[in-house]
Amino acid sequence: MNDMPSNPGADAELFRSLFETAPDAMVVVDRHGTIVLVNAHAEQLFGYANGALSGLPIETLLPAAVRQAHIAHRTHYMSNPRVRPMGAGYELTGVRADGQSFPVEIGLGPVSSSSGTLYAASIRDISETQRARQALQRVRFDEVMAQISRRLLEATAHDEQAVAEIPELISATLSIPAAAIVLIDPHHIGLQVPASMGFSRKALADVPRNAALQVLASNATPEADNQATALGSLREACPALAEGFADAAIVSLPDRRGPMGLLLAVSHEPGTFDRDRLQFLQSVANILAAAIQRGRSEEQLAHAQRLDALGQLTGGIAHDFNNLLTVISGNLQLLEADAAEDPATRETLESASRAVERGAALTRKLLAFSRRQHLLPRAVRTVQLLADLSDMLSRTLGERISVTVECASDVPAVYADPGELEAALLNLALNARDAMPRGGRLAIKAREHQVVNTDDDARLAPGAYVMFAVADTGVGMRPEVLARVLEPFFTTKGPGKGSGLGLSMVYGFVKQSGGHLSIDSQEGHGTRVKLYLPAAASFGEESPAPLSRKGHETVLVVEDEPEVRRLAMAFLRNLGYVPLEAGDVETALRLLSTQQGIDLLFTDIVLGGDMTGFELAAKAREQYPRLPVLFTSGYEYASLDIDPHAFGALELLRKPYRREQLGSTIRRVLDRESA
Repeated sequence: MNDMPSNPGADAELFRSLFETAPDAMVVVDRHGTIVLVNAHAEQLFGYANGALSGLPIETLLPAAVRQAHIAHRTHYMSNPRVRPMGAGYELTGVRADGQSFPVEIGLGPVSSSSGTLYAASIRDISETQRARQALQRVRFDEVMAQISRRLLEATAHDEQAVAEIPELISATLSIPAAAIVLIDPHHIGLQVPASMGFSRKALADVPRNAALQVLASNATPEADNQATALGSLREACPALAEGFADAAIVSLPDRRGPMGLLLAVSHEPGTFDRDRLQFLQSVANILAAAIQRGRSEEQLAHAQRLDALGQLTGGIAHDFNNLLTVISGNLQLLEADAAEDPATRETLESASRAVERGAALTRKLLAFSRRQHLLPRAVRTVQLLADLSDMLSRTLGERISVTVECASDVPAVYADPGELEAALLNLALNARDAMPRGGRLAIKAREHQVVNTDDDARLAPGAYVMFAVADTGVGMRPEVLARVLEPFFTTKGPGKGSGLGLSMVYGFVKQSGGHLSIDSQEGHGTRVKLYLPAAASFGEESPAPLSRKGHETVLVVEDEPEVRRLAMAFLRNLGYVPLEAGDVETALRLLSTQQGIDLLFTDIVLGGDMTGFELAAKAREQYPRLPVLFTSGYEYASLDIDPHAFGALELLRKPYRREQLGSTIRRVLDRESA
């Protein structure tokens, strides 16, 4: 088309004939970009009347948004004209007379004429071609989505390969050089990068957490119009990741309480991420987020099941151990009463008694972890509790630990066992001290926490709670330590420096109280423990306990352990009561039927037969509805799935018990019933 034929008239007619019969729309412009010639197909394609296009600027046929840029491109082309296609790697759009846009392909070429060089454009409507291409692309996207879904569903909780393959699949499907999965872990300052392709893992992991949140906030909606800012926000927050790329897509990994991370894809070509590609990326992000949530739930369930199994084991051990301690403690008390005034003998007995107390404290911790401890919850003023604790800690932790306690006056009272709550907070403070051998800061805060529904916090039932947060600036914990820190007997301290029961006791106490415990820790960045406990509906002062005195009433003792039964009988005689004994339920029921004047049933809960102490008490009350009952156990009713409220004001005496405890508890039960 560069050389004109030697017979201008004949060849001009031939050119006109070819021009009009060409299958594509043909448009010729001069060096000013003015349309000088079009064929009928061009007028039909763009919706103009015959002759209406001549004299118009070529930019009339383009979207308004690109007209100014097209002038610059056209001027550059005319300075070096050649035959070439337009739109390689990106989409071109034409605009009809009625404003409707449509996709086009364009071929350009210079044409020599008597008046100088003209420029011809061959224009083809590719709407149908594009629809077919998009349909094929969507089928491909669906196939890849099915492949990713199958791999994630078949993967186990610890199978990282399925996730690791996703960036590679995205890269191959979209023909892009780099993609990455980035997780925003609330426990860490940096980011987690479970899988990436084309990026430096270190560069991704070194991106500050706040920068990742900034990128997500700037690109919250994965729509094509919003992605114009994706590369800009990526450059602003993480310039190293955006370097060398011309387009980016950022979609969030959704979670119940905000995004858990993002899916990042970049390209060297502008305009890569159209609506279909963004929808594909969002679909991948959705199924990936669901798989990550499932994996986390499975890990939490396995952890809870492991702790529950350990709880059942430790609870059973505590029951048997408490029976042994009851026998030892009881015999020591009998010896103390009968021993001569020999200082050496009394010192030996007192030493043995102290060892029994340490053993009893150990079993209490085991029972606390297994959630089988007998709690006595009541309304406790949160402000007063922390004020008292602050005074104690300032004396206990030493001058190298700076302690701050923060609790607003309007924080509600907490409904919990005050002694166990104070022990739990003290235990956390002592752990924090041990994590700060060179000193540091310990902060204890309390605030109200409301749960309206399970979407707010799936770990807690709806209601009002008091949240206690204990945070230190200590050495923190490695992930593998954090995963096991609630297990009983697990400790990182040296021999003789820790039993490994402190945190497990706190965990059991909180769970048994109807609350929740969470621990956040990172090596080198300290530890934060949060306790969520129910808020008290109202606050009232406790009535004073009745004074203990000796008695004369008849007490039926039901205990399947002979040695424990013998000691209970001896204690009761010493306290002035008339004891009767039964080693099993059948004997007890027979005595209740034949013996007149039994004033109290004193029974173990776990009796070793087919019936428990609760069931025995229910049978006894069928005959004697007002018969007072006192329960005792080293295992406690909480493990037996029995409602203790069926017996009114339940009294339970925890093994091992001292003679004075037995006397005061029996007196309280009898006096309450007589009143």
